[in-house]
Amino acid sequence: MDPKEAIVWYVVFLFSVIFHEAAHAWAAKKGGDFTAYLGGQVSLDPIPHIRREPFGMIVLPIISLFIIHWPFGFASAPYNPVWAYRNHKKAAWMALAGPGANFLLTAISIILIKFGLAMEYFEIPQMAYFSILISPATDSQMSNNICLFLSIFCSMNLLLAILNMLPFPPLDGSEIISFFLTQSQAHRYRQFINQPMFSILGLYIAWNLFDPIFDTVFKALLQVLYY
Repeated sequence: MDPKEAIVWYVVFLFSVIFHEAAHAWAAKKGGDFTAYLGGQVSLDPIPHIRREPFGMIVLPIISLFIIHWPFGFASAPYNPVWAYRNHKKAAWMALAGPGANFLLTAISIILIKFGLAMEYFEIPQMAYFSILISPATDSQMSNNICLFLSIFCSMNLLLAILNMLPFPPLDGSEIISFFLTQSQAHRYRQFINQPMFSILGLYIAWNLFDPIFDTVFKALLQVLYY
């Protein structure tokens, strides 16, 4: 992989995951749980997030960059389980705030790309894929860098949003059902899905379903961008 592209991938990954976790922490704070806030995670400062998950934020993403050519990793924001038990709907909002934040960043990047296309600063590429959504209209290094950054930024945040919204434990989307449960039902549901066996099974199912789901959404994204 080109070193410049690898650096852009990693920087975008780092910011997008931190924004995701900061949204979790912010939603928990707004709901009355200050655990992540006191840990410094209602912030875009990478230090508290990296300190909590150094393997998922540094080691694994860098290794995956060389193997699959895009960074794969993880992070987490702590919360009080007693608070989550007593406020299961607020806890569900906290869980969904993360992918919601990535959808927001995806929407912002779409607006910027659409604006650039309308102003003829960007143009539609002959072939679009994960790291090439747009091409520069002028052959300048700055234009190339902006196109690369916006393409990767849009794709990475769409990926994080779609992946985390899949309704399988331990992904954030597994909390969707909590909105329709009573407090005691939500507590039993969490005890059920938090068992290691179900987390492993959930990740296996999500991994196998992700590609066709993401491909469908990605094609829809291209339609939105170009037409």
